[in-house]
Amino acid sequence: MTDPKKIKKSLDLPKSIESLNSIKSIIGNHPKAKNPQVRKSNQKMANAVADVIASISDDVKATRERDPAARSNLEVLLLYPGIHALAAHRLAHKLYKKGKYFPARAISQVARFITGIEIHPGATIGKGLMIDHGMGVVIGETAEIGDNCTIYQGVTLGGTGKDVGKRHPTLGNNVMVGAGAKVLGPMKVGDNTKIAANAVVLAEIPENCTAVGIPAKVVKREGVRVDDLDQIHIPDPVAQEIRRLESRLAELEAELKTIKSEKTEKSTKEKKKNAAL
Repeated sequence: MTDPKKIKKSLDLPKSIESLNSIKSIIGNHPKAKNPQVRKSNQKMANAVADVIASISDDVKATRERDPAARSNLEVLLLYPGIHALAAHRLAHKLYKKGKYFPARAISQVARFITGIEIHPGATIGKGLMIDHGMGVVIGETAEIGDNCTIYQGVTLGGTGKDVGKRHPTLGNNVMVGAGAKVLGPMKVGDNTKIAANAVVLAEIPENCTAVGIPAKVVKREGVRVDDLDQIHIPDPVAQEIRRLESRLAELEAELKTIKSEKTEKSTKEKKKNAAL
């Protein structure tokens, strides 16, 4: 009987990256690869497979590190729909760049059917992306996502209008997009920025900021890096405005008190002056 520990070890994706050179060698040196043209084609295929596996490894590692519910790399690899959608996208994107549009789109649609996550094969995604839960996530054709980003369920990286060309957003590195948020149009979201749950972003967001509300307003957090997964301690612009108004009201009350005091003092002096006369 096969040892479960050996099975787990063999499916530990990050460790398997050490054998990528072996994969390239096996495919490149296939018995039928004597023809230089066939050998070259096989080598390209081997490199593509190796790149996809390496990218999936980064995605698994990112999810394992950021999701406290993840107990092992094996669990993440086999049971997380975000990883399955990304794995399909990595392959579909390779085909898309080679002009194989139909098979690329077919792979993305199968992944959408299985995971509930729709990623257009033309979208460019960096390493270490975590799609948590994932249901309802939509990423458009010209969207670009940097390294080590986090996207929660219900997020849309969509376009506006029917313009051809760049029409979807670009996310920088270390960007977090909260559940249900919508980022629409060909604008850029800067590095280390957080977009709160259900926010609707229609304009460019600078780096190191937090965007909240509909339409999203920016709350700058200069010099402070907020934890990627902290969706609770996000500044509330409504509460901040109330505090500002309370502060202004206190200032006005103090000014009014001073005016009343001066008026009373002046009135007292006039009464004393009239009494003396």
